[in-house]
Amino acid sequence: MKIRTGFGYDVHQLREGLPFWLGGIQVPHTHGALGHSDADVLIHVICDALLGAANLRDIGFHFPDTDPQYKGIDSKRLLAEVVRLLRARGYTISNIDSTICLEKPKVNPHIPEMQRVLAEVMGIEADDISIKATTTEKLGFVGRQEGVAAYASVLISKAEG
Repeated sequence: MKIRTGFGYDVHQLREGLPFWLGGIQVPHTHGALGHSDADVLIHVICDALLGAANLRDIGFHFPDTDPQYKGIDSKRLLAEVVRLLRARGYTISNIDSTICLEKPKVNPHIPEMQRVLAEVMGIEADDISIKATTTEKLGFVGRQEGVAAYASVLISKAEG
């Protein structure tokens, strides 16, 4: 069995009046993330971690922000394509561990729904997706509520031979 790990990191600015997509669901908030797609920072880091684990470059390589077909796209569609790429190479997703850094809104009440939605998109168990949330204790751009950051690590495997 070949086992590989991957890591993802992403940030997005927060802007008043935009919808806030996080983990495949719209979270009620006065501000949303700014980006070429729907700016779902959690899905983006999961995509990057999965692509990195399989040595398939990064999300920007596969879905460039210069390509108009990705303008406003639902990031769940990007994640589904990343999973398809991994499966085409014989990989399965073992688990995902992620952290969202955000002062407001509180993310914890939304985590079970995020896990359910992401599991459905990836065809894995919700129990294989860990989502944690933290603040930066009012420090930095996250602390000033100017942006959101997220991290993810993944474990993928493939049968050899």
